[in-house]
Amino acid sequence: MKKTALVIGSGFAGLSAAACLAKAGFHTRILEKNDQAGGRARQFKAKGFTFDMGPSWYWMPDVFEKYFALFGKKVSDYYTLKRLDPSYRVYYSKEEQYDLPASMEELFALFEKHELGSSKYLKAFLDEAAYKYEVGINDLVYKPSRSLTEFVDARLLYGLLKMDVFKSISSQIRSKFKNKHLVDILEFPVLFLGAKPEKTPALYSLMNYADMALGTWYPENGMHEIVKAMISVAEEQGVEFLYNQEVTGVELHGNTIHKVLTATDSFEADVVVGGADYHHIDQHLLPASHRAYSKSYWDSRVMAPSSLIFYLGIDKRLKNLLHHNLFFDADFGLHADEIYENPKWPTDPLFYVSAPSVTDPTVAPEGCENIFILIPVAPGVNGDDEVTRQHYYNLVMDRLETITEQNVRDHVIYNRSYAHADFLTDYHAFKGNAYGLANTLKQTAILKPALKSKKVNNLYYTGQLTVPGPGVPPSIISGQVVAKEIAKDLNL
Repeated sequence: MKKTALVIGSGFAGLSAAACLAKAGFHTRILEKNDQAGGRARQFKAKGFTFDMGPSWYWMPDVFEKYFALFGKKVSDYYTLKRLDPSYRVYYSKEEQYDLPASMEELFALFEKHELGSSKYLKAFLDEAAYKYEVGINDLVYKPSRSLTEFVDARLLYGLLKMDVFKSISSQIRSKFKNKHLVDILEFPVLFLGAKPEKTPALYSLMNYADMALGTWYPENGMHEIVKAMISVAEEQGVEFLYNQEVTGVELHGNTIHKVLTATDSFEADVVVGGADYHHIDQHLLPASHRAYSKSYWDSRVMAPSSLIFYLGIDKRLKNLLHHNLFFDADFGLHADEIYENPKWPTDPLFYVSAPSVTDPTVAPEGCENIFILIPVAPGVNGDDEVTRQHYYNLVMDRLETITEQNVRDHVIYNRSYAHADFLTDYHAFKGNAYGLANTLKQTAILKPALKSKKVNNLYYTGQLTVPGPGVPPSIISGQVVAKEIAKDLNL
């Protein structure tokens, strides 16, 4: 008789885990709290606009290809990718902006233009980063991190020595580059990892390789196409999806989950995978006697940022915007400090604008623009209310209009905001976080919350609060890793 698996949550990690478990022979169901799959990568439509709710950057295309290849498929079987060129724009002021080209030769020329000799350092920096990517993404992140012995491998040990785990990425970058704007561009990819660049291991220059060498891509019709593709793969493997089924608790027989409970039903399973918020499952769905971690443990975790997001429909086309735009016209250091060191609502934040309608006309009515504005903010701060949201809306609109030299707010015909309270309501996100657990040295590999419960025999976890960490590609990998461990534990 087939063993049964129950996956709680259908974000990228849950979708990945469910499909892999079904492929391994489990009868697999997903219980999803919301009315559609995708977690933070859900989609909604309003007034003719189609909005991706969360992830908007498509990096590390090789990870997606490897995932679909597990099922004898290719990315192109499900959606069409377009490489963006320029990859993105960085605004420092109305007069000064940097467009990051897809071509490596053009990128080296851009650096050389702004700092003589820097192209040589950039090439060496990216060569090192390529090695870190090769070992980090192809070896380390696929480790379940259940034991130190996993890392006792000559190639990995040699790799760890070469990967600058104990050096900060900021010190590595600043030892080679002096131009402040080039430094900001190189430090930008780690902004969402959960610590200031001076406290983020230089290992994560692999993100620069992903950014600059592997490129920034866009799936036609939006990022939710990835979710649709993963649903198709899961259904092809026999996964059953149950929506509007919020898990409210579990029924235990000894140290084993016998039933998973929702408001309207109960479900038996041989194995349960928590693809929803780890903290919520551990602290709110399990009885105190079976929680793996204490309240003080969770309170001491360093979280990656939350976000204040505005989804805007504009009744005209805008000028001076690319698909991806970073507004670095404020103090990078102060904003980072107010996220990581002294958490508070930011004084004068950097922000990000995605305008997918620049690339894809299907996401907005003809002659209109689809805009997604994101401000990184500290998780767990109080005061997420309409007054606060309106203050930041006005702040970013003032700067957006000044820098891009156009009237925007008078042409907004749809406006929805989304922040801490929404992350809590929709995902039970710990402290209203958007990106999961920070990738600090003390929260890496075996130092993350474990992928298998220490107190419940048949409970496993996947997603951005366990290994390998936050982000779309790591979440997809996380699902693969936990499914493989379950199959191994059950001798399948």
